[in-house]
Amino acid sequence: MIDDIPSRRGVFRIAAAGAVATAAVAAGAVEAEAYQGNMERALSSLYDALASLRESTPNKGGHRETAIRLVQQAIAETQAGIAFADAHGGGGAD
Repeated sequence: MIDDIPSRRGVFRIAAAGAVATAAVAAGAVEAEAYQGNMERALSSLYDALASLRESTPNKGGHRETAIRLVQQAIAETQAGIAFADAHGGGGAD
């Protein structure tokens, strides 16, 4: 019966994959050129890192919590960069 319950990591990965897929579809709807493949892959990696940090033991002298906060900040900045690219036609050098 316990085997029927998905792990937190599994549930989180499904949710993150859904969020990334939704963002990719939304980006494609705005303009094909606006897709930010590297940024989308970075966002996926950041979600994976956040899940790993949350699952690790909290005996890191506060550094785990700081890392979680910084990864959350990196996720927000990456999402903001994707949104900026979507609003400005994407595909720029910056």
